[in-house]
Amino acid sequence: MSTKDFVEKDYYKVLGVPKDATEAEIKKAYRKLAREFHPDANKGNAEAEDRFKEISEANDVLGDAKKRKEYDEARALFGNGGFAARPGAAGGGSFNFDLGDLFGGAAGGGTQPGGFGGGIGDVFGGLFNRGGTGTRTQPRRGQDIESEVTLSFTEAVDGATVPLRMSSQAPCKACSGTGDKNGTPRVCPTCVGTGQVSRGGGGGFSLTDPCVDCKGRGLIAETPCDICKGSGRAKSSRTMQVRIPAGVTDGQRIRLRGKGSPGERGGPAGDLYVVVHVDAHPVFGRKGDNLTVTVPVTFVEATLGGEVKVPTLGGPAVTLKLPAGTPNGRTMRARGKGAVRKDGTRGDLLVTVEVDVPTKLSDKAREALENYRTATEGDDPRAALFQDAKGA
Repeated sequence: MSTKDFVEKDYYKVLGVPKDATEAEIKKAYRKLAREFHPDANKGNAEAEDRFKEISEANDVLGDAKKRKEYDEARALFGNGGFAARPGAAGGGSFNFDLGDLFGGAAGGGTQPGGFGGGIGDVFGGLFNRGGTGTRTQPRRGQDIESEVTLSFTEAVDGATVPLRMSSQAPCKACSGTGDKNGTPRVCPTCVGTGQVSRGGGGGFSLTDPCVDCKGRGLIAETPCDICKGSGRAKSSRTMQVRIPAGVTDGQRIRLRGKGSPGERGGPAGDLYVVVHVDAHPVFGRKGDNLTVTVPVTFVEATLGGEVKVPTLGGPAVTLKLPAGTPNGRTMRARGKGAVRKDGTRGDLLVTVEVDVPTKLSDKAREALENYRTATEGDDPRAALFQDAKGA
């Protein structure tokens, strides 16, 4: 692990604990998050895998008293905008300290105890310019892209591969990404090809900003390209076949690593984020990993019981046994007929019974119901209701 992480990553925030958390509180928070994001519980979920690595990295530092002390000191120094003077230093704010005091090694970049190496240049990376960096032009990561896709209900449950047309910034084809019409840009004299310029930061250090003359590229086009106007980047359209995993939900945001805009000067590509929209289904609904369906039954089926056929999504119908005296609104379960979970198993199909009240009756049916009413004339289903109301 680079000591640069000490100033760039908030490990307390990663574990969700305060900065004065005890060792027990840190251990408890780590175990809870590790169980939630463990790869075995999130198979095929790249975001959960990254989160698990981040959690483990945070615990590796905060769970070790020595590493935590070094981390807190480095963060404190960075938060103050520079290094505090050693007590007893002479000369009105002048600094008199050994960088090895903080990281346990030589300032020139020796290996640090506890596996933290790289010296002060590694701690502050490209934030401070202490000279000696040369004129190397830094790689630049490509931009992230966000797109949207609309799936049918069935595609969202089972997964689908869909074409996705995207527009993003890519190296200009007309000038091969150089920004120069002749393909021969020159090194920016302002930043000497680094893409960054220094400004005073106090304490003998310099802060760096992107060079305004070359816009951080480190190169200037003598004859700007007519297409990209000297930027070296131009709009590019492409169509990708994107695999949407099974079980996605409406509004879910999926991250596809390295599928965004290409990087510059050997830098990595950005990521693609796909927001999923799911169309409603005329029969089925969804509740988490379970699918839902409402099935009408007759008064006779609900009263006497029987077997009821129920449709499933994309599969053969299942037969459920309806117990005698089933009330309206009761929900039964057909196991394994729901949506696909992250581990590859399926949820259940929740079947809600709805007693169908006929609006038209044949003479024979009406006579039968009249006979039923006569036979049950003494039964009052509302008696208990009125009794409870009176008692209340």
